[in-house]
Amino acid sequence: MNKKESYKKNSKINNKSLVYLDKKYIWHPYTQMKIWNKQDNVVITHGDGFYLVSENGEKYLDGIANMWCSVWGYSSNPVIEATRRQFQELPHSTLFGLGNKPSIVLAKKLLNLSNGMGKIFYSDNGSTAMEVALKIAVQYWKNKQFPKKNKFLSLENGYHGDTIATMSIGYVDKYFNPYKSLLIRTFKAPAPSSFENNLDNILTDSEIVDVCIEKTEYLLEKYANNIAAFVMESGAQIAGGVSIYPNTYQKKISQLCKKYDVLLILDEIATGFGRLGNMIEYLAQDSKPDIVCYGKALNGGYFPIAVTLTTDEIYKEFFGNYDENKQLFHGHTYTGHPAGCAACIANLELYAKRNLIHEIRNNANHLKKRLKTFEDFKSVHKIRHKGLLVGIELAREVEISTRKRKKQPLSFIDGLALNTYIMRESLKRGVFLRSLGHIVTLIPPLAMPRNQLDILIDTAYDIIKSIEER
Repeated sequence: MNKKESYKKNSKINNKSLVYLDKKYIWHPYTQMKIWNKQDNVVITHGDGFYLVSENGEKYLDGIANMWCSVWGYSSNPVIEATRRQFQELPHSTLFGLGNKPSIVLAKKLLNLSNGMGKIFYSDNGSTAMEVALKIAVQYWKNKQFPKKNKFLSLENGYHGDTIATMSIGYVDKYFNPYKSLLIRTFKAPAPSSFENNLDNILTDSEIVDVCIEKTEYLLEKYANNIAAFVMESGAQIAGGVSIYPNTYQKKISQLCKKYDVLLILDEIATGFGRLGNMIEYLAQDSKPDIVCYGKALNGGYFPIAVTLTTDEIYKEFFGNYDENKQLFHGHTYTGHPAGCAACIANLELYAKRNLIHEIRNNANHLKKRLKTFEDFKSVHKIRHKGLLVGIELAREVEISTRKRKKQPLSFIDGLALNTYIMRESLKRGVFLRSLGHIVTLIPPLAMPRNQLDILIDTAYDIIKSIEER
């Protein structure tokens, strides 16, 4: 029985459509449910290649990689088969007091890829992987008898997850303002995006780097005795506006951390494993983290799993007798889940077999050529692109006085928020796209073939053209 036949057999619940039942029972993330419940929605029942298929049989090409994690799409492949085999052999086995083979094999593979790293701690999603990193950093200094080094310096416009600590270091006001009273105090350094998000910015990339580094060094010099770690996304900020770091920026941050004896925590959960065209982004950036986190594409999007890697220097500071309480007090029920690790192992093997990074780089060059056609649109302020990450920033000139005009983000179309409009219009065209505020994003599954990447580009072009004609 294939997916479609299976769906037809099992899809009806009390003869109600799934859309109706979704509205009745489900609370969706980052969604104003009052609006959601009044609009026509789509419920996905199965996949076909790189398409998501609804209960009505409509197909939608995935332009967001299922929230930035899908690699191989939705048809059967070696990753799914490896996960199925592992479920049959050993569905789950805890790492509390025991080990399991898949977690060992995966750890060895990841450490071979991650130059400078010595140990791996397993968790189940990106937010918790970052929480682990923060706890390791604070306890590292406490174990070394520097308990006052317990604060964090992070970048403006960063995003590291939705838990209380990760909201604190990756604070995005429009998302997290209701929870401000819960957050811990952190220091914030300007990021390149701090200037890029100013539509009137006239600084060059090198000038932006100089300003950011100067202000960051000032903070490190002033608060180094209190800062446990500097925390940043590796290679680019995605949720903060699809901001690609200028050349040398991340390397210089790494050098500053070493200079002021502050740990560097890099978040590669969304930017690693090929999204920016590199398997391990910090190696391409010539930066040396003390702690790095992976997730999302790590397992192809098939299982909740993430990892926190540290250097041996960090790890050894947690050695001691039990009564010294130097061990890391952290753990999850599904830490090192065998099926999740099996998915990651097969995923990495398929990367190598397909030479996927080379394929991604070739497709990135193709996208770069295709994106030039967007430069003719008046509403396109800037195109941000690296690897298989694209952000098309939309803005319009408005008159603020008889002699002065200013660019403002294009946030609403026909009374709808731009992200709602983009999603609605893309679904009409058989594609699933979203925007981050006024930035239209293309974040396809990493193995998507070129002809389907062209469909994503054509759809975005068609939607932006329709906006221009209004």
